[in-house]
Amino acid sequence: MVLEDTYKTIEGQSEAIYTEKRSKFIAIAIPVRTLTEVKAHLEEYQKKYYDARHVCYAYMLGAERKEFRANDNGEPSGTAGKPILGQINSNELTDILIIVVRYFGGIKLGTSGLIVAYRTAAAQAIAEATIIEKTVDQDVKIVFEYPFMNDVMRIVKEETPEILEQSYDMDCIMRLRIRKSLMPRLHARLEKVETLRFPDEDVTAL
Repeated sequence: MVLEDTYKTIEGQSEAIYTEKRSKFIAIAIPVRTLTEVKAHLEEYQKKYYDARHVCYAYMLGAERKEFRANDNGEPSGTAGKPILGQINSNELTDILIIVVRYFGGIKLGTSGLIVAYRTAAAQAIAEATIIEKTVDQDVKIVFEYPFMNDVMRIVKEETPEILEQSYDMDCIMRLRIRKSLMPRLHARLEKVETLRFPDEDVTAL
Protein backbone atom coordinates (compact mmCIF):
# COMPACT_ATOMS: atom_id res chain seq x y z
CA MET A 1 0.00 0.00 0.00
CA VAL A 2 1.34 3.45 -0.92
CA LEU A 3 1.08 5.90 1.95
CA GLU A 4 -0.51 9.15 0.87
CA ASP A 5 1.69 11.64 2.64
CA THR A 6 1.70 14.59 0.26
CA TYR A 7 -0.93 17.16 -0.57
CA LYS A 8 -1.25 20.14 -2.89
CA THR A 9 -1.98 23.70 -1.84
CA ILE A 10 -1.12 27.21 -3.02
CA GLU A 11 2.02 29.07 -2.03
CA GLY A 12 0.49 32.51 -1.60
CA GLN A 13 -2.59 34.60 -2.26
CA SER A 14 -3.72 35.23 -5.83
CA GLU A 15 -6.49 37.19 -7.49
CA ALA A 16 -8.35 37.25 -10.80
CA ILE A 17 -11.18 39.33 -12.26
CA TYR A 18 -13.78 37.88 -14.62
CA THR A 19 -16.53 39.89 -16.32
CA GLU A 20 -19.73 38.45 -17.80
CA LYS A 21 -22.61 40.58 -19.11
CA ARG A 22 -21.43 43.56 -17.06
CA SER A 23 -21.37 41.49 -13.85
CA LYS A 24 -17.88 41.66 -12.32
CA PHE A 25 -16.50 38.65 -10.44
CA ILE A 26 -13.43 39.19 -8.25
CA ALA A 27 -11.90 35.86 -7.22
CA ILE A 28 -9.35 35.63 -4.40
CA ALA A 29 -7.52 32.37 -3.58
CA ILE A 30 -5.94 32.30 -0.11
CA PRO A 31 -3.81 29.63 1.59
CA VAL A 32 -5.32 28.74 5.00
CA ARG A 33 -4.59 26.13 7.67
CA THR A 34 -7.50 26.47 10.13
CA LEU A 35 -11.17 27.35 10.32
CA THR A 36 -10.20 30.39 12.43
CA GLU A 37 -8.13 31.69 9.51
CA VAL A 38 -11.01 31.04 7.10
CA LYS A 39 -13.41 33.05 9.29
CA ALA A 40 -10.93 35.92 9.67
CA HIS A 41 -10.42 36.20 5.89
CA LEU A 42 -14.17 36.02 5.23
CA GLU A 43 -14.83 38.85 7.71
CA GLU A 44 -12.05 40.92 6.14
CA TYR A 45 -13.37 40.54 2.58
CA GLN A 46 -17.02 40.98 3.55
CA LYS A 47 -16.03 44.34 5.06
CA LYS A 48 -13.79 45.27 2.13
CA TYR A 49 -16.52 44.50 -0.43
CA TYR A 50 -19.46 45.58 1.73
CA ASP A 51 -21.15 47.14 -1.32
CA ALA A 52 -21.02 43.95 -3.43
CA ARG A 53 -24.22 42.02 -4.15
CA HIS A 54 -22.69 38.63 -3.20
CA VAL A 55 -19.53 37.40 -1.45
CA CYS A 56 -19.52 33.65 -2.13
CA TYR A 57 -16.85 31.16 -1.11
CA ALA A 58 -15.65 27.60 -0.68
CA TYR A 59 -12.82 26.13 1.34
CA MET A 60 -11.05 22.82 1.88
CA LEU A 61 -8.87 21.99 4.89
CA GLY A 62 -6.52 19.19 5.93
CA ALA A 63 -4.31 16.72 4.09
CA GLU A 64 -7.18 14.20 3.99
CA ARG A 65 -9.43 16.83 2.33
CA LYS A 66 -12.40 15.94 4.55
CA GLU A 67 -13.22 19.37 5.98
CA PHE A 68 -14.87 21.63 3.42
CA ARG A 69 -17.78 23.97 2.86
CA ALA A 70 -19.41 25.89 0.01
CA ASN A 71 -21.56 29.00 0.48
CA ASP A 72 -23.78 30.68 -2.12
CA ASN A 73 -24.32 33.89 -0.09
CA GLY A 74 -27.76 34.62 -1.54
CA GLU A 75 -27.17 33.35 -5.07
CA PRO A 76 -29.54 30.56 -6.21
CA SER A 77 -28.66 27.30 -4.43
CA GLY A 78 -25.72 25.46 -5.98
CA THR A 79 -24.77 28.21 -8.46
CA ALA A 80 -21.79 29.75 -6.64
CA GLY A 81 -20.21 27.84 -3.74
CA LYS A 82 -20.40 24.44 -5.46
CA PRO A 83 -18.71 25.53 -8.71
CA ILE A 84 -15.95 27.19 -6.64
CA LEU A 85 -15.50 24.01 -4.57
CA GLY A 86 -15.53 22.02 -7.81
CA GLN A 87 -12.43 23.91 -8.97
CA ILE A 88 -10.66 23.21 -5.66
CA ASN A 89 -11.49 19.52 -6.13
CA SER A 90 -10.53 19.25 -9.78
CA ASN A 91 -7.13 20.77 -8.95
CA GLU A 92 -6.85 18.41 -5.92
CA LEU A 93 -6.08 21.32 -3.61
CA THR A 94 -6.49 21.68 0.14
CA ASP A 95 -5.72 24.27 2.85
CA ILE A 96 -7.31 26.82 0.52
CA LEU A 97 -10.13 29.36 0.64
CA ILE A 98 -11.52 30.86 -2.54
CA ILE A 99 -13.77 33.91 -2.24
CA VAL A 100 -15.64 35.21 -5.29
CA VAL A 101 -17.15 38.68 -4.98
CA ARG A 102 -19.89 39.61 -7.46
CA TYR A 103 -20.91 43.08 -8.50
CA PHE A 104 -24.19 42.80 -10.39
CA GLY A 105 -24.15 44.43 -13.81
CA GLY A 106 -27.90 44.74 -14.33
CA ILE A 107 -28.29 41.74 -16.65
CA LYS A 108 -29.35 38.42 -15.11
CA LEU A 109 -27.09 35.53 -16.02
CA GLY A 110 -29.51 32.69 -15.24
CA THR A 111 -28.61 29.56 -13.28
CA SER A 112 -26.27 28.01 -15.85
CA GLY A 113 -24.63 31.38 -16.53
CA LEU A 114 -23.91 31.88 -12.84
CA ILE A 115 -22.40 28.40 -12.51
CA VAL A 116 -20.07 29.05 -15.45
CA ALA A 117 -19.11 32.52 -14.16
CA TYR A 118 -18.27 31.40 -10.62
CA ARG A 119 -16.43 28.32 -11.90
CA THR A 120 -14.40 30.41 -14.38
CA ALA A 121 -13.54 33.08 -11.81
CA ALA A 122 -12.34 30.44 -9.31
CA ALA A 123 -10.35 28.63 -12.02
CA GLN A 124 -8.64 31.87 -13.02
CA ALA A 125 -7.66 32.64 -9.40
CA ILE A 126 -6.12 29.14 -9.11
CA ALA A 127 -4.33 29.63 -12.44
CA GLU A 128 -2.76 32.83 -11.06
CA ALA A 129 -1.51 30.97 -7.96
CA THR A 130 1.63 28.88 -7.56
CA ILE A 131 0.61 25.31 -6.67
CA ILE A 132 3.04 23.56 -4.32
CA GLU A 133 3.25 20.06 -2.90
CA LYS A 134 3.71 19.60 0.84
CA THR A 135 4.40 16.48 2.86
CA VAL A 136 2.32 15.21 5.75
CA ASP A 137 4.76 15.07 8.64
CA GLN A 138 4.73 13.37 12.03
CA ASP A 139 6.55 14.24 15.24
CA VAL A 140 8.16 11.88 17.74
CA LYS A 141 9.68 12.62 21.15
CA ILE A 142 12.57 10.47 22.39
CA VAL A 143 14.39 10.27 25.74
CA PHE A 144 17.71 8.49 26.20
CA GLU A 145 20.83 8.50 28.36
CA TYR A 146 23.77 10.66 27.30
CA PRO A 147 26.27 7.83 26.56
CA PHE A 148 24.00 6.75 23.68
CA MET A 149 24.03 10.17 21.99
CA ASN A 150 26.33 8.98 19.18
CA ASP A 151 24.00 6.07 18.34
CA VAL A 152 21.01 8.42 18.13
CA MET A 153 22.84 11.08 16.12
CA ARG A 154 24.04 8.50 13.60
CA ILE A 155 20.41 7.48 12.96
CA VAL A 156 19.32 11.14 12.78
CA LYS A 157 22.09 11.87 10.26
CA GLU A 158 21.14 8.91 8.06
CA GLU A 159 17.33 9.25 8.25
CA THR A 160 17.42 13.09 8.15
CA PRO A 161 14.43 14.02 10.32
CA GLU A 162 14.10 17.69 11.30
CA ILE A 163 15.23 18.30 14.91
CA LEU A 164 12.53 20.45 16.50
CA GLU A 165 14.01 20.59 19.98
CA GLN A 166 16.79 19.00 22.01
CA SER A 167 17.98 19.25 25.60
CA TYR A 168 20.80 17.47 27.39
CA ASP A 169 20.49 17.02 31.11
CA MET A 170 20.49 13.80 33.15
CA ASP A 171 18.46 12.44 30.25
CA CYS A 172 18.69 13.66 26.67
CA ILE A 173 15.39 14.70 25.12
CA MET A 174 14.77 15.26 21.43
CA ARG A 175 11.70 15.96 19.36
CA LEU A 176 11.99 14.95 15.71
CA ARG A 177 9.77 15.53 12.69
CA ILE A 178 9.78 13.39 9.56
CA ARG A 179 7.58 12.63 6.58
CA LYS A 180 4.79 10.24 7.55
CA SER A 181 5.83 7.40 5.25
CA LEU A 182 9.40 7.46 6.66
CA MET A 183 8.36 7.44 10.34
CA PRO A 184 8.06 3.60 10.74
CA ARG A 185 11.68 3.09 9.68
CA LEU A 186 12.96 5.91 11.90
CA HIS A 187 10.94 4.58 14.85
CA ALA A 188 12.18 1.01 14.31
CA ARG A 189 15.82 2.10 14.24
CA LEU A 190 15.52 4.36 17.29
CA GLU A 191 13.83 1.73 19.45
CA LYS A 192 16.93 -0.49 19.08
CA VAL A 193 19.07 2.13 20.87
CA GLU A 194 19.76 1.13 24.50
CA THR A 195 17.90 3.16 27.16
CA LEU A 196 15.86 5.02 24.49
CA ARG A 197 12.14 5.38 25.08
CA PHE A 198 9.21 7.23 23.57
CA PRO A 199 7.56 9.03 26.52
CA ASP A 200 4.45 10.11 24.57
CA GLU A 201 3.78 6.45 23.81
CA ASP A 202 4.24 5.18 27.37
CA VAL A 203 1.18 3.31 28.51
CA THR A 204 0.92 3.30 32.29
CA ALA A 205 -0.99 0.38 33.72
CA LEU A 206 -3.91 1.52 35.82
